[in-house]
Amino acid sequence: MTSTAQAPKSGARTAHPDHLGHVIFIAAAAAMGGFLFGYDSSVINGAVEAIRGRYDVGSAALAQVIAIALIGCAIGAATAGRIADRIGRIRCMQIAAVLFTISAVGSALPFALWDLAFWRVVGGFAIGMASVIGPAYIAEVAPPAYRGRLGSFQQAAIVIGIAVSQLVNWGLLNAAGGDQRGKLMGLEAWQVMLGVMVVPAVLYGLLSFAIPESPRFLISVGKHERAREILIEVEGKDVDLDARVAEIEGAMQSEHRSSFKDLLGGSFFFKPIVWIGIGLSVFQQFVGINVAFYYSSTLWQSVGVDPTDSFFYSFTTSIINILGTVIAMIFVDRIGRRPLAIIGSVGMVVGLALEAWAFSYHLVDGRLPAAQGWIALIAAHIFVLFFALSWGVVVWVMLGEMFPNRIRAAALGVAAAAQWIANWAITASFPSLADWNLSVTYVIYTAFAALSIPFVLKFVKETKGKALEEMG
Repeated sequence: MTSTAQAPKSGARTAHPDHLGHVIFIAAAAAMGGFLFGYDSSVINGAVEAIRGRYDVGSAALAQVIAIALIGCAIGAATAGRIADRIGRIRCMQIAAVLFTISAVGSALPFALWDLAFWRVVGGFAIGMASVIGPAYIAEVAPPAYRGRLGSFQQAAIVIGIAVSQLVNWGLLNAAGGDQRGKLMGLEAWQVMLGVMVVPAVLYGLLSFAIPESPRFLISVGKHERAREILIEVEGKDVDLDARVAEIEGAMQSEHRSSFKDLLGGSFFFKPIVWIGIGLSVFQQFVGINVAFYYSSTLWQSVGVDPTDSFFYSFTTSIINILGTVIAMIFVDRIGRRPLAIIGSVGMVVGLALEAWAFSYHLVDGRLPAAQGWIALIAAHIFVLFFALSWGVVVWVMLGEMFPNRIRAAALGVAAAAQWIANWAITASFPSLADWNLSVTYVIYTAFAALSIPFVLKFVKETKGKALEEMG
């Protein structure tokens, strides 16, 4: 590693693009994959009970159909880094857009439960690719001074995708007379909910043609002049281009393409930094956040809330999610990644503990007692707010920037794959755990939120304001 990788002389740290609006557009277009990630992950919330009724399946089988997409996510995440290093970040986005489109059409028109599950896996593969490529690409094109805020576009897009899917579901449910299996456009309402994703999927594909390739990828394949043009475009004319290219080349000189083998080392199979990335991913999921987006309608209906109202509460939770994400975007570059994560963990512990307490009460006439019902609803919003203003954004920002350049794509792929496996474990286990004891289920999530605090304090280093070439 050259000395420039340790102490950049190009002015990259203080770089300000000549046209910040253009850089924002580039980041927003790349984050459209995050929108689809959020939309596809959450839209199934509106179809859970309809799928149960149409195919006459129990909680365990239903959970597998809902969760099976996450297996595709893990595979997509694990392979996206290698694909992106071979054919480029933009081509990877375009492949994901095609898979999103195919999945939307197939999921809307299933012949049976098995092919619905198959199309869910296809969509999951696209989500996994988007989960890796979005933050990696944004981190590589964003000037260091703006990287935290631009990196948070990924999570902002995810939560907007979740909110839009809940709003669309709610609107379609009302159009179908409150019946998930009511007829709309010759299909059942839940099929239309799943099929609407074609629109943002096509838009994502079109936007991918309007943004430049990552300068780091271009340098890795010898296209230096094009890389210089893009560096001027995203970092401004005041940057010393020769020094900037040297910094990037110095950081990439030993290996041009990261591989799984590069991640090996240390006492426990992977390098320590890779385990920290895996830990961040696992804690992000083990607090149970996706229960709020995959099963919220079913959860509220299980404690006596009217189906239409349950969809509305799911939508309000999504709005809180957006609000928290905006707060994180404001503060992630001001107070740093670690303080936000710790603040969020403390808030999540409070929210989850209150939910566990409320759900410990027996139902009266199929409903929680009024006081406990309101506390459960408020606590659920507290939990989502603190997750969104911390771990929801911080983990994606850090995974895009915490790894040394020579292993970034592969390490991000492994960490994202771990995130999807953890997501699958929570999603597949929740219906059975909830049937057994809903309160204890939330106690488990509370425990993981509490454990995330010492994990951050002991293992996670601050990355605010550092150039990517300084990592590791």
